[in-house]
Amino acid sequence: MSLLGKAAVAMWWSVRPEQRAEFGDWHAHEHFPERMSIPGFRRGSRWTSTEDAEGFFVLYELEQYDVLTSKGYLDRLNAPTPWSARMMPHHLGMVRSQCRVVESFGGGVATSLATIRLSPQAGREADLQAHLANTLGTLAQKPGLTGAHLLLTDTPRTSAPTTEQQIRGKDGAADWIVLLSGYDADVVEAMIASPLSPGSLGALGAQNNPTIGRYRLAFTMTPQDVTT
Repeated sequence: MSLLGKAAVAMWWSVRPEQRAEFGDWHAHEHFPERMSIPGFRRGSRWTSTEDAEGFFVLYELEQYDVLTSKGYLDRLNAPTPWSARMMPHHLGMVRSQCRVVESFGGGVATSLATIRLSPQAGREADLQAHLANTLGTLAQKPGLTGAHLLLTDTPRTSAPTTEQQIRGKDGAADWIVLLSGYDADVVEAMIASPLSPGSLGALGAQNNPTIGRYRLAFTMTPQDVTT
């Protein structure tokens, strides 16, 4: 899964069982096409947690970092459709990170994904980034895997929360994000057991207790898929 651009929006949240059917309909048939119609959006993907019955991960891949502050994007964030306004309160525990893509290895779209949210130890940022770049470049070539990426959150300075944020309430944010994708879920699992385990990451310069999520692909869309 080679990332299609130099920036991304990475999001985690939960949806209760009674809202999941409508959420899937809205997200696939209105929300993704809307986002993919914004200039600079290259691909969107939605992933369902394999550990948490209510959990989702969504990734938007953006051509450039300045898409995050573009008029096209902000206009949509500040003018949600009626259906979007109704669904936003059901995005529970939202963690939304606006990121720069600093390392990206691999190609294609896979079915299994691990996300690792971590932070560097003070003073070890450069060492950790260099070690991760080397490790992820190697992992992306392994049988069973297809992509390995490092995203660093860099939240744009904006004057006020957008309308969508106001509807949801305050969003959280990750710090550094590792994405590991593959066509073999067992291999993805083995890699987050080692060499991307909490202990291994700590030895490279990460703080304790990274947040690890495991997901399967639910839906993906690019601008070419949007009906005009």
